[in-house]
Amino acid sequence: MLVDKLSDYATTTRTERLPDDVVHAAKRCVIDWFAATIPGGVIPPATLLIEALEDDIGHGDATLFPSGRTTTIRTAALINGTAAHTVEFDDIYRDAIYHPGAPVVAAALATAQGHHTSGEHLLRAVIAGYEISTRIGVAVTPAHYEYWHTTGTVGTFGAAAAVAVLLGLDNKRTAHALANAGTMAAGLQQAFRSDAMSKPLHVGRAAEAGVLVALAAEKGVTGAEDILEGRRGFGAAMSRDPDWSSAFADLGSAYNITKTTQKNHAACGHTFAAIDAVLALRVQHGLDPSNVKHIVVGTYSKALEITGNSRPTTAFEAKFSLPYCVSVALVTGQVRLNAFSPERLRDPKIHELISRIELHVDPKMDADFPTHRAAVVEIEMHGGQTYRYFARTRKGDPDDPLTDEELTVKYRELVTPMIGDRSSAHLLDTLWKLDQFDDVAKLEVSSKN
Repeated sequence: MLVDKLSDYATTTRTERLPDDVVHAAKRCVIDWFAATIPGGVIPPATLLIEALEDDIGHGDATLFPSGRTTTIRTAALINGTAAHTVEFDDIYRDAIYHPGAPVVAAALATAQGHHTSGEHLLRAVIAGYEISTRIGVAVTPAHYEYWHTTGTVGTFGAAAAVAVLLGLDNKRTAHALANAGTMAAGLQQAFRSDAMSKPLHVGRAAEAGVLVALAAEKGVTGAEDILEGRRGFGAAMSRDPDWSSAFADLGSAYNITKTTQKNHAACGHTFAAIDAVLALRVQHGLDPSNVKHIVVGTYSKALEITGNSRPTTAFEAKFSLPYCVSVALVTGQVRLNAFSPERLRDPKIHELISRIELHVDPKMDADFPTHRAAVVEIEMHGGQTYRYFARTRKGDPDDPLTDEELTVKYRELVTPMIGDRSSAHLLDTLWKLDQFDDVAKLEVSSKN
């Protein structure tokens, strides 16, 4: 059974010698998780979940971020996992069209805090969760992505694997945790198509479900061990002819966590290549948006299917609008959180520019999806000049990663306004040394308010 192979890997991860670059990559992923989670934790739906689950607050050793309020492991995984996916700044595993950090780190961190686990063991759990879930994601992609939100579905496996490592489950119980993760996995892409709170909730639910199935397996709850490859299993129901053998061939010898994308923009990743192209042209040619006559963007079809909305009216819709993101990038020179403020959303210059944008599918880029995310942008000026830029990848992807310094800048930009300079700096310093930290429950994160 496939889950047996995966469980063998997970249990080995607890004690095997891990390469230094893999441990470093895991630290980056945890830092990036905090960068996305802390601003997401002060807005809906995370704040509304806290109200809805008030009876759970104040019980347990897991922490909600950034408030510092304590709660149970499952509730922390749910709320923090939801917060991690809310501002659209969480990491990506490109080839699986999947955000591993939001569910995996949320589940692992809550469990590590609840069990007073060391930072080293937290990192090992995170690595196991990334390695197992990214490969499941690759196996079912791209067919799975037609209807399913991969982070809500595949993320359940990653969360379950990470928690199983932290609980010290043996091979058989880990296999049962993964088996039940498969039947808990859900999240429909229809949630992307409207201004709803469901999309981040998928991710919180994946984190919570991963905790649940691992805790249940610890007590002896069993699952269908052929849940991945069975005739009525995850692969058959939610994909088309997944190639499991190829997906798992390098498990244990290569590490997908070292090829994680850290986002450079606060929007849907399908907009990023076009944003990068526009920003490059803006810098190279000192473009004045008022002198732009026409913009043509060519990219892959899934980008246009999900982010082709040219009339966004809310922050959520704007994050999933390639025309809006291209326009705000050209007008302001960045697409960070303030790009989606009420003032920006009402800016007539941005909406007037949107009216000049033409989108089309580039056949070569479409054929290369999902392993490559590219865009070509042509900007015609009123003076007759035409400028063209081909973004062969996205800034932050494995072939053009954020440096540690750039990741630090992102973290500070997102976290410092929420918790203040001192708390932000102290947390960052701790996270860079997480493998030396004795008890994750002692992590200090407190709001400046």
